[in-house]
Amino acid sequence: MSRPHRAIAAVFAVHGAVAGTLATRIPWIQDHLGLGATLLGLALLCPSIGAFATMPTASRIAHRIGERTATRALIAFWAAALALPALSPAPGFLFAAMLVYGMAAGMSDVVMNGHAVSVERHLKRPIMSGLHGLWAVGSLAAGGVGILAAHAGVDARVHLGVVALVLLAAGAAAGRGLLPDRTDADAPAPRRFALPNRAIAAIGVVGFCATFAEGASADWSAVYLTKVADAGPGLAAASYTIFMACMAATRLAGDRLVRRFGPATVVRCGGGVAVLGGVLVVAARSAVPGIAGFALLGAGVATVVPLVFAAAGSAGNTPGEGVAGVATITYLSGLTAPAVTGWAAGALSYPAAFALITCIVAPTLLFAGALRPRPAPVAAPAGRPVEPPVRELRP
Repeated sequence: MSRPHRAIAAVFAVHGAVAGTLATRIPWIQDHLGLGATLLGLALLCPSIGAFATMPTASRIAHRIGERTATRALIAFWAAALALPALSPAPGFLFAAMLVYGMAAGMSDVVMNGHAVSVERHLKRPIMSGLHGLWAVGSLAAGGVGILAAHAGVDARVHLGVVALVLLAAGAAAGRGLLPDRTDADAPAPRRFALPNRAIAAIGVVGFCATFAEGASADWSAVYLTKVADAGPGLAAASYTIFMACMAATRLAGDRLVRRFGPATVVRCGGGVAVLGGVLVVAARSAVPGIAGFALLGAGVATVVPLVFAAAGSAGNTPGEGVAGVATITYLSGLTAPAVTGWAAGALSYPAAFALITCIVAPTLLFAGALRPRPAPVAAPAGRPVEPPVRELRP
């Protein structure tokens, strides 16, 4: 593994560790501020709002100060923002802290994925799936530390503050190995708000479908097994861990699969596995088949988001702009998936809600062709302009 590859891998792991750490201390923050379910729900909505509002501007930041510098600065911002929610003295401050946390999350997500596309081009081999697998490993490892801290009764202000400092140092160390910034005066400036173009929108459809299934499964798997399969608390909680573990393992193996079969085939097969998992979840009336269904869902959608980001990085004017456009779509999906699932379950039933999710993930089978690699530009005779390659959008 080359130095730039190791560096961007460490950045992904740090990013995942920040997310995994905060998730374990939400109950402490709720108890500390005396929040009811409604106020806590509003607070947990704030990160998605902050991320969604600022992600389209991230590629412009990277263009102004350089991709490497932006990645280092924003991963530091993201690590520092980890300490803010636990320091909030009142709900209003918590809402502001979670907005800032979401802004840092979204912008750092865009620039590090944009830089990952640059590293992938530099290495001339796929690495995106493995990087996202390391994100999941970082999240799971940090979540384990958080569980131990919560069990030991460690004050979340101390826990999050110490972890923030450790991750700040880790991010700074990793950032030194990133690819140097390119000094290309002729490079086009990204648009101020990088709304997706037609090619990126086609890629975004695939990302939207997979992210919807991922978000709904992660948030509702334990509830589903409790309500439908009469699972106990231990088995219900295990469903989330198994779901995430299957995602992480599949992502870590994903680069080898992409090298052998290509991104479109990997995504199409993953979509088929996810649909099979959704059908098994809907049909399950006991815990073991239900957990197996969620495991298949996790494995099926695992490689989609990394490959969507990689394809979008090649479809935009710059890697960062392409990633920002598709990330806006996937974050919208992640923002709406838990709420839509809850509404469908309340209006119809839990199996009907996951039947809807299975239908939503099915289009990944049809639109996987949007992720085929772009052909290299063909040199034109002297005096004639080179026409840009056109992405093949056949399913």
